[in-house]
Amino acid sequence: MVKEERLSFPVQSGQSSDAEGAGGSRPCFRQELLSVKNEDPGDDFTFEEPPPKKIKLSSAPQGKPVKRQTTGCSLSSNIHMNWDLIEVLSERMQLERWVCANLVQLFQEENTIPFIVRYRKEIINHMDADDVREVQLALEELCTVSKKCQSICQTLKKEGVLNAGLEEALKNCRTRDELEHYAPYKKGSKLSKARRAKQLGLDPAAQALLQTPQTLSLHSWVKPHIQGVSTLEEVATGVEQILADMMAKDKETLAYVRSLCDRNTVTIHSSLSKTPGKPKDIDKFHLYYDFTCDVRRIQHHQILAINRGENLKILTVKVNIPDWVKSEFCRWCVNVRWRPKAYAREDLMKILNSAVEDSYKRLIMPLLCRSYRSSLTAAAEKESVAMFVRNLRRRLLACPVRGRVIMGVDPGFKHGCKLAILSPTSQILHTDVVYLHCARGTREADKLRNLMMKYNCQTLVIGNGTACRETEAFFTDLIAKKFFHPLDVSYCITNEAGASIYSVSPEAAKEMPDLDPNLRSAVSIGRRVQDPLAELVKIDPKHIGIGTYQHDMSQASLKSALGGVVEECVSFVGVDVNMCSETLLRHVAGLNAGRARSIVEWREKSGPFINREQLKLVKGLGPKSFQQCAGFIRINPEHFQTFSGALAKSQNAAVSEKPVPKKGKGKTSVLATPQLNALDQTCIHPESYSIAQRFLALIEGRMEEIGQQEMKERVEAALRRDSLEKLAKTLDTSLETLQLIVDGLTQPPSFDIRQNFEQADFKQGIVSMSDLQKGVVLTGRVENTTLFGAFVDIGVGCSGLIHKQYITPGKLPADLQRRSLALGPGERVEVRVLSVDMQRRRIGLDLIRVLR
Repeated sequence: MVKEERLSFPVQSGQSSDAEGAGGSRPCFRQELLSVKNEDPGDDFTFEEPPPKKIKLSSAPQGKPVKRQTTGCSLSSNIHMNWDLIEVLSERMQLERWVCANLVQLFQEENTIPFIVRYRKEIINHMDADDVREVQLALEELCTVSKKCQSICQTLKKEGVLNAGLEEALKNCRTRDELEHYAPYKKGSKLSKARRAKQLGLDPAAQALLQTPQTLSLHSWVKPHIQGVSTLEEVATGVEQILADMMAKDKETLAYVRSLCDRNTVTIHSSLSKTPGKPKDIDKFHLYYDFTCDVRRIQHHQILAINRGENLKILTVKVNIPDWVKSEFCRWCVNVRWRPKAYAREDLMKILNSAVEDSYKRLIMPLLCRSYRSSLTAAAEKESVAMFVRNLRRRLLACPVRGRVIMGVDPGFKHGCKLAILSPTSQILHTDVVYLHCARGTREADKLRNLMMKYNCQTLVIGNGTACRETEAFFTDLIAKKFFHPLDVSYCITNEAGASIYSVSPEAAKEMPDLDPNLRSAVSIGRRVQDPLAELVKIDPKHIGIGTYQHDMSQASLKSALGGVVEECVSFVGVDVNMCSETLLRHVAGLNAGRARSIVEWREKSGPFINREQLKLVKGLGPKSFQQCAGFIRINPEHFQTFSGALAKSQNAAVSEKPVPKKGKGKTSVLATPQLNALDQTCIHPESYSIAQRFLALIEGRMEEIGQQEMKERVEAALRRDSLEKLAKTLDTSLETLQLIVDGLTQPPSFDIRQNFEQADFKQGIVSMSDLQKGVVLTGRVENTTLFGAFVDIGVGCSGLIHKQYITPGKLPADLQRRSLALGPGERVEVRVLSVDMQRRRIGLDLIRVLR
């Protein structure tokens, strides 16, 4: 199988170095699975170490294999199984062994995914964040299997039932399903038929039927005064139940019956339940009232829909296995796998045949059905989470609208439209409530004009909730009449999902204590366009209005994946430590809520940070945390004008401050030099500063030229004289590190990777759904993508659906063709109207092309 290649961030080639390193996930790994030394914040640390040695290997498609030097106990030595962790991981993920070995070591050292992808790309073969996260999940699963196996062995050893064969079989298991399905170690329910028969002493009789049937006499096992073996029929039934249980727990038998199913058509069928749930929900599942599909062809969204219908007691679901499987299975069991080793009488063969049929019907078939359902659900949930992650990344990385005064509008009827006028830096200038949809709407319009003239506001952001369409029509009418002249007013519609939840949250109360919650939602709506990333990180990703079936799947895996992509995006963009909020800081790689709070407290107490080195003085920020977060934290000199008084205070404090011993084993904190460092505003990591300085000396550049045209010309001249590979060899560093340094030195101070992503669409007119006709060509923006298609906002108040059958590779740019479903929120598309259902308010669209 060829592994699908995915690109996390579609960026221009000149910025690839920064983009590739942008990925993220939460700091990895369950502590109980790793033997990692706890971080001592008092340890001295530097990043002046030479780069790792390179070992050439011809099998590497990208990059050169680099063997990472291990420190301490390796994770592989803690996996007490009969398989090699690196080998299994390499086989499962279809990666080179050296890449897997390096990744395992990096995870064991508690490196975050953003840090690995950006600053260690040469030793992971340039993998993107999504692929690294998949390896992390696979590694966690293997560690879980190992830990569970050890726990089972210890339990069985205490009970005195562990033997060498059983332990060997358990240590051969590579997945949790194998541990569950292997099952010889399971004691089973106390009330199970087979266990009850074994307690009556019939296990030797069952073994004799298979091994020495010619000597077996069931009459000798009859005990008239003991219930369960008082008659010959009860003894025969007990032997039959023990044999059925043995067959259902036999690995070879289960493998054979699965191979039979793989060669036949197994279907899943859903039908309307005899006692359906709530009537209002029934119509939503009309497609599945009588639905049948091959389990190998059923779509992920269909599985999730069927599961939801079953949970709501609207649908009844069953897996249908052909009868031929049963007949072939029974024939194979009797004649091959469970054939007695000697001649067996007719009555004993009857018991064996009954045991085979009972095992299939009562134990094996339900097991197969559960296995199909669970595997289909797991695959569907995995794809749904992946879709959610892609949508969230696109939404978070939407291009910010800078330099404009914006009016956020939270529309409403009875309680009015809530307004919030925001400065270009997102400061609240004015809040108000206007009643546009009542008799006094004209007077309210005059009030609106006065406010917009006072603050020179020409941009409106309207939430897409209740009364959105009416509010949009109101403003469109005023704009058409040039009511706001001389202001050139335009507006956009933005998704307000989660704004109401955020407005009553403790974080919103802390940030805007004097504002009514209704007005806070208007502020949030406006800020979502000014800086989507900074605003949306305040809201639980599940409430942002993207993805499908997120409430039906494992909340732990969903939270982990979404938390990872938020960290990835925040780290990818970078944060100004002197300007960003505590909420944004806690999502930077290597930081958490406590460390972010400590940074903000230090900033409030000691003034703005002058350089990255001062982060080492923050309580709780030890060597590892600093290493992980330093490259993603910026110190922008321009922002010191805002803090000129605080800057002087910080400098005076730093000059007079003496190193204060921290708690620990006699270690002291490193005193940060209170001087600006121009490299602190770049993506270059402090561990590479010495290399960057040597590179500057080599090209005769100065720190003051970083991000300027002069620096760009010097770098280009140096690259014309010598190749990047030759320069990297001269500086004794890796090609990837030097490329990152070149990008950091040449990118302007205002560089934002989000400028390559789509921005909100502003307009001045409105189109009605009644104006649409079949065949009309329109442009729109993808609002959300699901497992069955993409919803597109075409400006008529109702999103249209491009079914996935119309999203074909020929209609997509090259960089989108390798991605599942390809489209994501924010993509501008040209579409053709296929159908308009006014009654159900549904619009069918065909994708023509993606606009760039």
